[in-house]
Amino acid sequence: MRVALAQLAPVPGDVAANVARVAEVVRAAPADLAVFPELFLSGYRVGDRIHGLALRPDDGPTESLRAVARETGTAVVVGAPVVSPDRPGELLNAALAVAPTGAVAVQPKRYLPTFGPFEEGVPFTPTDASAPVAVGTTRVGLEICYDAFFPEVSRDLALGGAALLVVVSASPVTSRRLFERLLPARAIENGLPALYVNRVGVEDGVVFGGGSGAWDVRGEPIEEETVPGHRLAPEESVTRVDVDLAEPARWRPFRPVLRDVATRPAPSPARGA
Repeated sequence: MRVALAQLAPVPGDVAANVARVAEVVRAAPADLAVFPELFLSGYRVGDRIHGLALRPDDGPTESLRAVARETGTAVVVGAPVVSPDRPGELLNAALAVAPTGAVAVQPKRYLPTFGPFEEGVPFTPTDASAPVAVGTTRVGLEICYDAFFPEVSRDLALGGAALLVVVSASPVTSRRLFERLLPARAIENGLPALYVNRVGVEDGVVFGGGSGAWDVRGEPIEEETVPGHRLAPEESVTRVDVDLAEPARWRPFRPVLRDVATRPAPSPARGA
């Protein structure tokens, strides 16, 4: 599978401009899958505007994403605020997976940071479940930024049959080295390739750190190819990687972590004193 990693800075508060940027990059970097950062369609620190920027089923931005996926044959994963389908007035920090067929899958964020400059618990409602989504014939496990710090999220996706882990992020430069250590570990412990796309740029005093990349099942970096020929701001990049989706089946007999976890009985509840 050829994947484009779009390490970009969105235009805060301008969904139309950011959807147009998605389309521009997808056309310039032909791939099976193109991945964009967390909350790319809205921007990250946009305050109360986030409610007016949130996507709804079959609205204009969603239809535009469907159109570019159909036109190019490229599946698109992109972060956006989404109106909760179950609880009026609530929002989800979500990763959208838009297939070339026009199907749209939504994976909300499970763990919302509420420390330092991050106040995601104010506008967003978390979910408590993750499931792989279909991207063409491939089942992809989607995670959002802080989710990667919780190994059970990746494990749920791996046990659910994901062939690939994709983490979209809006992480500050101070956390870059942490993700550089976390993502190879998630790949190793689940026997799955892992992709990470973080944004760059500055919003409301927060400097976002980039550091996007891809790792194979051994936690080794996958070689990236730079895609030239379209406008990029400082620190932005668009690269492509070729991910071997058959590698987990070859590797897991030598590191059968998922087998050993799946066959182990669940621990008994602790007894009170």
